[in-house]
Amino acid sequence: MTTPSAPLPGGTWTFGDTTVTRFGYGAMQLAGPWVMGPPADHDGAVAVLREAVALGITHIDTSDAYGPRVTNELIREALHPYPEPLLIATKVGATRDAQGGWPTARRPEELREQVHANLESLGIEALDLVNMRMGDALGTQPGSLAEAFGTLADLQREGLIRHLGVSNVTVEQVAEARGIAPIVCVQNHYNLAHREDDDMVDHLAADGIAYVPYFPLGGFTPLQSEALSQVANRLEAAPMAVALAWLTRRSPNILLIPGTSSTAHLRENIAGAGLALTDEDMAALDKIGR
Repeated sequence: MTTPSAPLPGGTWTFGDTTVTRFGYGAMQLAGPWVMGPPADHDGAVAVLREAVALGITHIDTSDAYGPRVTNELIREALHPYPEPLLIATKVGATRDAQGGWPTARRPEELREQVHANLESLGIEALDLVNMRMGDALGTQPGSLAEAFGTLADLQREGLIRHLGVSNVTVEQVAEARGIAPIVCVQNHYNLAHREDDDMVDHLAADGIAYVPYFPLGGFTPLQSEALSQVANRLEAAPMAVALAWLTRRSPNILLIPGTSSTAHLRENIAGAGLALTDEDMAALDKIGR
């Protein structure tokens, strides 16, 4: 493992009473193809988790549905007993079928089962943070989350969950959740090319709520990729490094959870997120997603 030589890019953020690094790690890619089954390189998966913590990362994102159970069991193998600063965030609201699909599972009994499955596979008595995932693989969908999120609020009162968040949600669903119980984060699809949540990011920042983008490096059109490459070439940096750096600079409440199964790529992502962008760089990049 590597001894951290410098602070991680972006500094820290506080979830309620818990401070985490803004640069985190998403564990989804540690499972097999289509997020099903074991990794091709088990020892490499364990190594990247240990490297993440050794480099100072204190925020790991996972779900018992990844594999299923695979990423949680890898996290437990690699890191249990968990160091005190580490926060492990998980998600509920979907399961897996034999074809690799993600059928929704949001009835109260299903959510309770998922919470207990996460507790068991991670080997803990209470989950640090649970995100209630709505919508489907195609994105957000309108509709009430009251029953589902209310179930998680009940589990929080029972002491099984410390912090609550929501994922793949609309503005209206965020407001509905906040009317039921405090949330510490929103986890939605957002990156330099996908800016539908711009206003949400800013409103959450004003209220001290984190925004955690998933797919931070995916979904660029060829035209957007060309525009990004032009900025990257001027900075003599990789395009994806510039995209991560933009997120770090975009708002102080944005927390990054890029995933990788490679320790070398993990270090590259950290370096990329720390790339210094000028106001002129930000202005040029802002045009890409608008």
